[in-house]
Amino acid sequence: MKVLVLGGGGREHALVWKLRQSPRVTEILACPGNAGIARQAELVTLPLDDLYGLAQFALENKVDLTVVGPEAPLVAGIVDVFSARTQYIFGPGKAQARLEGSKVYAKRLMARLNIPTASFEVFDSAPAAADYVRQASRPLVVKADGLAAGKGVHVCQDPAAAEAAIRQIMEEKVFGAAGDRVVIEECLEGQEATLMFFLDGETARPMIPSQDYKRVGDGDTGPNTGGMGCYAPVPAVSDALVQQVQREVIEPILEAFDVRGIHYRGVLYVGLMLTADGYRVLEFNIRFGDPEAQTVLPLLETDLVDVMIATMEGGLHRLQPKWRNEKTVTVVLASGGYPGEYEKGKVIEGLEDVAAVPGVTIFHAGTALEEGKVVTAGGRVLNVTATGPTHAEAAKRAYEAVGKIRFEGMQYRKDIGSRVRG
Repeated sequence: MKVLVLGGGGREHALVWKLRQSPRVTEILACPGNAGIARQAELVTLPLDDLYGLAQFALENKVDLTVVGPEAPLVAGIVDVFSARTQYIFGPGKAQARLEGSKVYAKRLMARLNIPTASFEVFDSAPAAADYVRQASRPLVVKADGLAAGKGVHVCQDPAAAEAAIRQIMEEKVFGAAGDRVVIEECLEGQEATLMFFLDGETARPMIPSQDYKRVGDGDTGPNTGGMGCYAPVPAVSDALVQQVQREVIEPILEAFDVRGIHYRGVLYVGLMLTADGYRVLEFNIRFGDPEAQTVLPLLETDLVDVMIATMEGGLHRLQPKWRNEKTVTVVLASGGYPGEYEKGKVIEGLEDVAAVPGVTIFHAGTALEEGKVVTAGGRVLNVTATGPTHAEAAKRAYEAVGKIRFEGMQYRKDIGSRVRG
């Protein structure tokens, strides 16, 4: 089986790494890939927004399965383009992808389906939004409506901060058209957690719960990022809670789409806040999380190709994915200045030394090859994922590996998994 993986980040490296383990896979192509993916797949360069060009490439190169990593092509409708040509592609269609493509759509759907979530208001006018937050006497969260690479959420402790977020999103247009509307919601308190599900339109199969770290600094300080680390599983997420979320969130969403004659087939990511009053849904993503994929996929025992095909063909009721009884911790190494301005082209040293640390896998994110050397090429550069019998051992291995890697300006959080590793 020839597989094409779309994307070039840490999530896509984890997907390539996992797919490579399948005896069914004979060849992997990756577009655009990165320096780490290049060791396990043939890289091709095509624009990810040229949906028809990608479909034609897959057809001409006899690709048996295309796996979409990032959200933008899914929101743009790449699955519909491939499916119209009866080409196998893993991911939800354009209609379902609105769950991530529009926070307004997602919040309104949750309200209609009585899914527990934070109270919210929607604004398409910056002055009206600013008037609303000036009258608020509590912390608020301001979210850009559209895709913002994980950076469009601002947690604001006072009206001044909320006004600044509105100005940045709606007037300065730092996220472009994604900021034409904003969602302003109550700020919830508690632990965050992520539940990802494989969905085949009727059956849902949960993955191991994980918890990612969105703020750039230790102790959850600084601005939001695409994710600075993650661990799995999450002791605070019980089997009973997983079943509750499946019953109260996943099943109503599947039914809502089914009423419209469409099936959600792919991965649905449910971001949760575990409050004193129970869980609340923060957001949906319509693909594997990043760095959640790097943290969860190493625990998957079942062949990922088997799971994906069952998902696409509506056969999940016949397959129960199996998971390793171990723990994982992922530490993200980022460029200096991230999530703001940062420089590229910094030589990365020490990668070969990591092999001496047991249970560690390096997933490349923002890397490239220049004159035979691996260099930085993005904000999030590397994902150091370690597996162990306990969270503490996994964290020890991850940070031991981190200590062997060097590049100018390298930054990372030192408290990933601290809540569960003591």
